[in-house]
Amino acid sequence: MRLLPFPRSRAAAAGVAAVLVIGCLPPVHAQIFSPAVTSTSEVTGARSGDGASAAVGVSAPRFVSLKADRVNVRRGPGHDHGIDWVFRRAGLPVEIIASSDAWRRVRDSEGASGWVLASLLSGRRTALVLPWEIKPGVTPPQVALKADARESAGVIAQVEAGVIANVRWCDGRWCQVGIASLAGYVEQARLWGVYKGEIVR
Repeated sequence: MRLLPFPRSRAAAAGVAAVLVIGCLPPVHAQIFSPAVTSTSEVTGARSGDGASAAVGVSAPRFVSLKADRVNVRRGPGHDHGIDWVFRRAGLPVEIIASSDAWRRVRDSEGASGWVLASLLSGRRTALVLPWEIKPGVTPPQVALKADARESAGVIAQVEAGVIANVRWCDGRWCQVGIASLAGYVEQARLWGVYKGEIVR
């Protein structure tokens, strides 16, 4: 089975050896808005029915994820600061690098940073598979989703760079992750959203 990036759709081939196509990460900086634009989610604080905790503390640096499908990224910690771009993918991992009252300065996998409301962030841990390997016009590499946290373990699926995984735990070398309806293990060094050697429980 292969897990492949494909714009927000799923498909399965007939038979036991199904091919699962899952949503791919669109460009992080999907759209630039003028300073006058304010999203509904930035005011209300979250997408309804999201279930993930809104408790995001001030400690930095640390990884969190986006709670809403639309999150304005501002030039400074306040609504009076202009919007540089908008995140458009709930569950995307970001790194908190600074705090100011109800605002957090976050950095994405491309190294861009800006300020977002803390209420739009979740403590739920997610990670991107090999985002640094995504290059225009080049076929993305794949990573094996293993049945166990061992090099010799069987392969459940092949996961293409750019897929978002839900992080369940990490031991510093391997992470147990959930992707679509599958669960397995990925080498920690192949994920962006967990630190090198970090233990996640």
